[in-house]
Amino acid sequence: MNLVNQIYLRKSCRKYVDEAIDMGPIHDFISNVNPLNEKIDYRYEILKKDELNIKTRWKAPYYLTLYSEKKENYLENIGFVFQQVSLFLQSIDIGSCWVGMASVKKKDPNFIIAIAFGKSNDKSREVNSFKRKKLSKISDNADDKLEPARLAPSAINSQPWYFKHTEDGFDVYQIRQNILKRQVLKKWNPIDVGIALAHMYVANEKTFDFKIKTDFEEIKGCTYTGSIKI
Repeated sequence: MNLVNQIYLRKSCRKYVDEAIDMGPIHDFISNVNPLNEKIDYRYEILKKDELNIKTRWKAPYYLTLYSEKKENYLENIGFVFQQVSLFLQSIDIGSCWVGMASVKKKDPNFIIAIAFGKSNDKSREVNSFKRKKLSKISDNADDKLEPARLAPSAINSQPWYFKHTEDGFDVYQIRQNILKRQVLKKWNPIDVGIALAHMYVANEKTFDFKIKTDFEEIKGCTYTGSIKI
């Protein structure tokens, strides 16, 4: 399935219609999605809004609740896997939004984050309405190949990704926020980087490869995540 076009349409949706959804295609897609790290065990549940503690002013009829064992890059992996799911939802006329301000009522130590989803009339937009950093601000050199990553959603639109060119791709970094922002975004920003990597994978599915190097360059104000080939 080609999800590339959805990158340029997707909008974080906060207005939903309380309408039933056939979950079969969603389960089928998730069962075949490609992870960033296949050695990390993760799972999901589909819950209704009354099964969560939700601190947002708005609510959706359904929530994907995401769980993971805690290994290196487990947060990036959750972002990578389930942003593909978000793009798929968009492709079948379902809106979605990552929700950091929610937790499951049935406590689980492996719970990470939730994604709200449901039918909506307000789930897409024109690419010129995205409020994002310029390409020159997310990389050592402005590069149109990074446009899919540039358009990725992130917590409070923090856009914490930075790419450094290599011979066959990019070294990927997470920008370290100031002390106040770190208190809020410390868990979410690694997920955000995984979301951006998902966009790069979807746009370069046949050639994309992720690995963690030992000979990466240290960049002031950034933390190395891994390297991608595209």
